[in-house]
Amino acid sequence: MFRSYLRLALFALGLLVGVQVPGFIDDYSKRVEAHLSESQQSLKGFRETARRFFKGDLLALVSHYHASDDPVMRSDAESVETLVDRAQFLELEANAMHGPWYGQAWHLASAADPELVEETFAAYRYQVLLAPEAIAWGIACAMLLAWLLESLVLLLGMLLGAGRSQKVQQRHWR
Repeated sequence: MFRSYLRLALFALGLLVGVQVPGFIDDYSKRVEAHLSESQQSLKGFRETARRFFKGDLLALVSHYHASDDPVMRSDAESVETLVDRAQFLELEANAMHGPWYGQAWHLASAADPELVEETFAAYRYQVLLAPEAIAWGIACAMLLAWLLESLVLLLGMLLGAGRSQKVQQRHWR
């Protein structure tokens, strides 16, 4: 009886963990979009300058700043280059988070920006979404957790000889 309740508890735990996945993916995606928007805003003036003098090419503007004799301009070149690189990175990140759900999950698990993941996790509030994808994630995680733990317990039991009758043990020892 206790084993049945333990199975139910593990299933419920897996379900609750699984329904968090779509919410976290959504929060991460929103955080990326917010950072991208802020990044685009910080480049607004430089984009206008690049449009007027370099046909919109921000990298040409940065190269012009680097080539300048003015040390202030060269210093600003590093700052602008950092802003441009960050904006490009965030655009790639946002594109990855606009793909299908499995692509988003894989990206978040394997290639997401650790700083943004940590920032998202720090601000994340646990929630139980009743959206179809959250229910699917919950059931899948619950089944996987229950299956893995039960398989582990059965394997350990087999290795330790639990569940064997005395007759079976005697027959193998003859």
